[in-house]
Amino acid sequence: MSTALQRRLDVASTIVEEAGRKAMALRPEPGAAATAKLKGRQDWLTEADGAVEAFISDALAKAFPEDGFQGEETGRGRTGALRWVVDPIDGTSNYARGADRWCVSLGLIEERTPLLGVIFAPALHETFTARHGAGAFRNGLPIHASTERDLTRAIVEVGWSPRRPLARFHRLLQGVMAQGAAVRLGGSGALGLVDVAVGRSDAYVELHINLWDVAAALAILGEAGAWVSPFLEGHGPEAGNPILAAAPGVAGALAEAAELAGWGA
Repeated sequence: MSTALQRRLDVASTIVEEAGRKAMALRPEPGAAATAKLKGRQDWLTEADGAVEAFISDALAKAFPEDGFQGEETGRGRTGALRWVVDPIDGTSNYARGADRWCVSLGLIEERTPLLGVIFAPALHETFTARHGAGAFRNGLPIHASTERDLTRAIVEVGWSPRRPLARFHRLLQGVMAQGAAVRLGGSGALGLVDVAVGRSDAYVELHINLWDVAAALAILGEAGAWVSPFLEGHGPEAGNPILAAAPGVAGALAEAAELAGWGA
C-alpha cells in the first residue's frame, strides 16, 4: 500500500503544482475590481475555481480511474474506496483581491482516515505534503507542530464561519483571548491549519468548516504531530464539523474555550 500511496502522492503533487500555476495566471491584479460572485455571505466563487477543479478532476481520473473524487464546486462526482477531495482555491476572498494568501488543496481519504495531503500556495512559494506514516514536509523539508505550552505566548488563528451564529464566534474569540493568546484571522482555513503543522502558529480553531477545506491539512497535521479534533466523526465528511488543530501543549485549554463557545452545536 505504501508504494501505491507514494505514487499517488507524487502524481498529486505534480497535478496540484500545475493547477496552482493555472490559478496564478487567472488571478486578478491587486487593486483590480473583483469579478468573483457570492455563493453566500463571504463565500466567493471565481472563474478560476471551476477551471482549476475541472483540471484536477480530469487529471486524477486519467491517472487513477478507480479512485473517487469530491470537489467543492461539483460535489462528489465519482465514487471509490479511496476518495480525492479538492478545494481548488482555498482563500478565495484573498485570491479575488489579488492577495497572496490562498492555496490549492488536495487530500486523499480512505473511509475516515486521511492518507495524503498536498497544499500548494503558489504566491507564497510553499508546498506542504504528507503521506500517512511517512511524515509531513514544507518544500521538501520535515515540519513539526510547535512545543509551546503557555497560552500567554501562543498565537491562535480563529476562523469565522457564516454557518454559525456570530455571538458564538465572539464567545470563542473572547475565550481564546481571555487565556492570553494572540489572535489572527487569515482568510484561508487550509493555510491556517498548515501554519499549525509547521509551527508558525500554535492553534487553529473554527466552529464549522467543510471537508474540502481540511482534507489535505488533516493528513499534514497528523504527520506533523499536532493534536486535531475528530473532524471525520459523525456527519463531518458530509456536512462539515468544528475543528481545532493545536500544538499538543495548548490543546486542552483551547478545547475548553471552544466548548464554552458552543462547540459542535
